[in-house]
Amino acid sequence: MISVMIADDHAIVRQGLKQILSETDDIKVTGEAETGFQAIKIARQQDFNVMLLDISLPDRNGIEILKQIKKDRPSLAVLMLSMHNEHEFAIRALKAGASGYLNKQSAPAQLVVAIRQVAAGDKYVSPFVAQELANIINSDTDKPLHATLSDREYQTLCFIAAGKTLSEISSEMFLSPKTVSVYRARLLEKLKLTNNSEIIRYAIKNKLVD
Repeated sequence: MISVMIADDHAIVRQGLKQILSETDDIKVTGEAETGFQAIKIARQQDFNVMLLDISLPDRNGIEILKQIKKDRPSLAVLMLSMHNEHEFAIRALKAGASGYLNKQSAPAQLVVAIRQVAAGDKYVSPFVAQELANIINSDTDKPLHATLSDREYQTLCFIAAGKTLSEISSEMFLSPKTVSVYRARLLEKLKLTNNSEIIRYAIKNKLVD
C-alpha cells in the first residue's frame, strides 16, 4: 500500500485528490497539510511514501519547502502539483529534488500513474515536460535568459509581472524589502532590462504569467 500525504491550502482540492485516490486499491491518504510549515512538520514526524506538494502555499514558496523536506528526508518521493506555467516550474522543481511534476488540470488517471511511478523510485514528468527537458539538453545555447535566474530571482520576477508591490512581494517571500530589491536588481541585470514595465513585457512575451 502506498501512503500519501497531501499539502495544499485549498480544502476542495485536497478533498478532490482524496476522492480520486480512494478509488484505487493500492493508494491511501494518511495525512494533510494546509501550509508549508505544516508540511515540513508532518514530513519530520510521520512516515509515508509520497507527498503531493502544491507549489503555491500561503506561507512559503513550494520550491523552498521542497528543498527543506528533501534536506530532512532525502529519500522521500515528492510530487509537485501546480497551476503554473508547466515547463519552467517543472524544471526548477526537478532540479530542487522533486520526484515529479504534475499540472492540477491533468486527468485523474495521470495522477494515479504519477504516484505509483514516484513511489517506485522513478521520476515522473508529462510528455510535454520531457520534451522541454530534451530541448534544454540539446540546445543549451538557445536557453532563455530567465533560465539563468536563481529560484528567488525567478520568484521575484513572477511577482513583479503579476503586478505586486515591493511590500507585497516582501510579505509573500518572507524577506525584507531590501533583500527583494537585491533580487530585483540581479534579475534586471541578467535579463538586460531596466524597469518593472520591461519585466512585465518580458514575462508576457515568454509566457511566464497567465
